[in-house]
Amino acid sequence: MVYLPPPHLASASRPSYGEAYAKILAAHRRSPKTAASSVIILVAPDVDALCASKMLADLFKQDDVMHRIIPVSGHAELERIRDELTTYADLHTLIMFNMGAILDLPSAEWFGHFPTSLTVHVIDSSRPQNLSSVFGGGENGDRIVIWDDGAVEGLQEERKAWEVLTYAPDDDSDDEDSDFDSEEEAQEDEEANEDEEDYENGDGSPSRKRRSLGEGGRKQGKRRKVDQPNRISREERAQHEARLIKYYQSGTWHGQSASGTMYILATVLERVDNDLLWLAILGLTYQYVTSRISREEYDKYQSIYYDEVARLNPAPPTGLGDDFKSQNPDDHSVYASEELRFMMFRHWNLYDAMYHSSYVASKLGIWKERGRKRLTGLLAKMGFSIAETQQPYSHMAKDLRLSLRQKLDQLAPEYGLVELSYPSFMRCYGYRSQPLSAGDAVEALSALIDIAGGTRIEVEIEGTRNGGEWFGGGKVWEGGREGRYRDDERENIPPAVLANVVKAQMQAQADAEGKETGEGEELQWWVRNFWSAYDALSDIERLREAISLSMALHRAIIRQGSSIIDKQDIKTLRGHRVVVLTQGPDLPLFVHPGVLARLALWLVDALRDRVEPTAPVYARSRRKALPFVLACLNEKAGTYIVVGVTGAPDFDDVRKNEFGLAFLDAKERCNARTRHGTFDTSVLEINKDDLKVFLQTLCEGGERY
Repeated sequence: MVYLPPPHLASASRPSYGEAYAKILAAHRRSPKTAASSVIILVAPDVDALCASKMLADLFKQDDVMHRIIPVSGHAELERIRDELTTYADLHTLIMFNMGAILDLPSAEWFGHFPTSLTVHVIDSSRPQNLSSVFGGGENGDRIVIWDDGAVEGLQEERKAWEVLTYAPDDDSDDEDSDFDSEEEAQEDEEANEDEEDYENGDGSPSRKRRSLGEGGRKQGKRRKVDQPNRISREERAQHEARLIKYYQSGTWHGQSASGTMYILATVLERVDNDLLWLAILGLTYQYVTSRISREEYDKYQSIYYDEVARLNPAPPTGLGDDFKSQNPDDHSVYASEELRFMMFRHWNLYDAMYHSSYVASKLGIWKERGRKRLTGLLAKMGFSIAETQQPYSHMAKDLRLSLRQKLDQLAPEYGLVELSYPSFMRCYGYRSQPLSAGDAVEALSALIDIAGGTRIEVEIEGTRNGGEWFGGGKVWEGGREGRYRDDERENIPPAVLANVVKAQMQAQADAEGKETGEGEELQWWVRNFWSAYDALSDIERLREAISLSMALHRAIIRQGSSIIDKQDIKTLRGHRVVVLTQGPDLPLFVHPGVLARLALWLVDALRDRVEPTAPVYARSRRKALPFVLACLNEKAGTYIVVGVTGAPDFDDVRKNEFGLAFLDAKERCNARTRHGTFDTSVLEINKDDLKVFLQTLCEGGERY
């Protein structure tokens, strides 16, 4: 049993993050073979895990620890990598970010058969956790190290139930031997009394006691008698089973972000700087904007980072609002700010930023003509002309930008827009770029992870809006800067960039060959997406380029979401809202689970005030929620990608997502052909022909307990 409490709960007998990191360094320095394959970091494809892996990689770099980062798309890919790791003779440390919490890692199915020198560190924000990994003992249990956020302290009842069910014998397990026990009982009583007297008098030793219990058939009869008081009745066993069922089947939720855990480690090691602080802020912001944590949880961690920002940075310039700039060429400060719930408004125009905001959509109903008129009416009341709101925000008149928040505070409540901002942060990048907010950076990184490659999407070119530059238009996204120096003279290309260009060309050639042979195509796009996002963490130019990709993605989401509501494609089945996408120009975009989940969250936000919350028949909790099920046809694979989202009736609140277990239950009852391609249990890939019966079975629910 190895779970690491946070530092404030640690003690001499209970080590925390710093001690675990010291053991990793010690194992690496003791290893006779210090290769990159001796320390391996497995990373899930989300912004939080991405930032956490970057933070840990920076710490390892400072300590000269060679390591290797491997992106992992889902459970199937994790199984393949597990089999591959068995061939790594010098592997001694495996670190898993945002994966593995729900898996029985000590079992032979996962890492039970690996050499005892291997230690597996699990840093996963998803809940619930597998209690065998958290509380399991023995050689295999001790090699699994869970980096906990303090939540395990509240699982004492679950721990007791798990230990009783795992170690205590059954009440009726030895019924067959009961006659044998009764015949031997008289003979054993005398020896039992002698043993007890020895212990009472202090003459017995633990080793002697073990010998007396393990020798011969008669002694085994005694063993059964000694164990008798530890047996539990069927009623007690049922109570413990019910407690574990309640824990595992209450739905999925999220705890402290993986990047937040890494920031605590950096604090313990006294290596905190603005780079690590910014990555931790991005991980927290990602959890909030994707509705993984509630506003209450977000505020708790945001207040901690607010203090850290004040400690590590100079006081921000006053009186500039959203118009402040870097103070010098090397200014990389982080500032606290109030972030408006307008989509990337500093990089878009004001009208589009408000139009593509899910919060504004829910209050004004922008998918209808009336809602769009209300939006233009609000802007007119604020004194913003149509021409002003249609040009880039940075080109608007300065007095309008400075008065924006004041006018919104005065007029927005008339339209129900009472929660237009939330506390967040911004970062300066010297003179290379305008300051970037945490929300905008998260949107750009998410877009890179989801659709930087593997799909075709057109992005808008700055200056081509409203017919400018040869009647307007856009260009197809080409994945950033890989071809930036392709047409330049060779001698003018920096050596490092030249190496990257050559590498990109070789990779493109390999991809083309793989495409011709039909191999490797599915593997490559999400791996490239991960590394594109990883590089963008330390390259502001790549990150700014990705903002246009994120804008194109949100246009597609609003376009599809408005079409769904206008055409009344939302079907209500026993309290569920079900949408099935089978056609449309953006269909290839929504086969990506991350993009489909964004659409589901947008629909939840848009319809929160317009539909009646319900409690699904399979839900353990009677709390009302907004269960949405979205399915998108993947024409190439002949399957549907299905996403389940449990929205909360109140804005900024969250509900536990119970779709993971509901999906498994429906699959078993209707024998549908399905596959889990991601670490999110509420995302499922199902055979095209099985979708209808699967949805019917899902919505009918069933007694699973």
